[in-house]
Amino acid sequence: MNDGARPTGNRDLAHRPRLNGRRGWYSRPMHVAFSDRGGATYAALDLGTNNCRLLVARPAGEGFRVVDAFSRIIRLGEGVSSSGRLSDAAIARAVDALAVCRNKMRNRGVTRARLIATEACRMAENCDEFRVRVRDEVGLDLEIVDRETEATLAAIGCTPLIDPQADGVILFDIGGGSSELVRLGRPEPSGRGPPRPQIKSWVSLPVGVVTLAERHGGVQVTRDSFDAMVDEISEHVNGFAAEHGEDLGGLHLLGTSGTVTTIAGVHLDLPRYDRRRVDGCWMSEIEVSEVVERLMGMSYEDRAANPCIGAERADLVLAGCAILEAIRRAFPCERLRVADRGLREGMLIELMRADDVWGHEIA
Repeated sequence: MNDGARPTGNRDLAHRPRLNGRRGWYSRPMHVAFSDRGGATYAALDLGTNNCRLLVARPAGEGFRVVDAFSRIIRLGEGVSSSGRLSDAAIARAVDALAVCRNKMRNRGVTRARLIATEACRMAENCDEFRVRVRDEVGLDLEIVDRETEATLAAIGCTPLIDPQADGVILFDIGGGSSELVRLGRPEPSGRGPPRPQIKSWVSLPVGVVTLAERHGGVQVTRDSFDAMVDEISEHVNGFAAEHGEDLGGLHLLGTSGTVTTIAGVHLDLPRYDRRRVDGCWMSEIEVSEVVERLMGMSYEDRAANPCIGAERADLVLAGCAILEAIRRAFPCERLRVADRGLREGMLIELMRADDVWGHEIA
């Protein structure tokens, strides 16, 4: 993750608080030695079905500057679609990753944070037990957000990448356990700070790369199994497209997920993943199709060896491509912009805007 500046319900963290009789971080500010603007240091944590991700940032200019980041594939939602429960192994992986995040927040002197969990925790019947364990062992209090909140945060985080000459975008966020689609108009003026999204409509699809790969297989993917995945997703996408897919001529696609960033990295033939080259890059409809066909022609071993995919994503990337293919068929736009940003950036912007760090904004 690049530490550069990004144009782009809140919680404070305490240094030594108590939470329900336990050591934890909640709503007392802690001392911060560093000060960019008013001494505030912000953190956003996204515990997803597949990944645990953290950003720590400080306000800078009309956006913010990332000072620390963390991302680890933990597969928290592994098997939850069939068992209805988070497994012991997945919980252990999540707790380990969250402990790293806690330490990073402490070391950076974070004063304000939002810590969310998404679809895997929404689905799991033992989610409350998991949250208690995280509070007891790590000292973090996770907020389980609903799908509308997830879609809104993705829109806030990605709005700065909308082409200002476009009439709007179809934003999609392909997750591990769910995928969100949002139709956005031109950004609303904010006066100062990042532009505000104009959300026209949204939908959350109850399927993501982990759940889809578990049902159809992700190691050996044939043309037939790929088409079956596309057909399954199309059943969820087509209703939304029928209602909100008109007048696409002035719109472009805007994608945020490991799927689209992987496709961009493969398209660019990067020797190793480079966020600075991927975030904000444009791909044509033809270029996206060429990469998908290239991935379809790879063996599992070839995918695992690719520096922009790796062993941890090799069995998931084609499920993501199938979700993307269903979206592209329903919303046939000529251009796709790739975003290596999303929920965490949306949370940071909300936190900073609530603190009025950018001064006066247009209401």
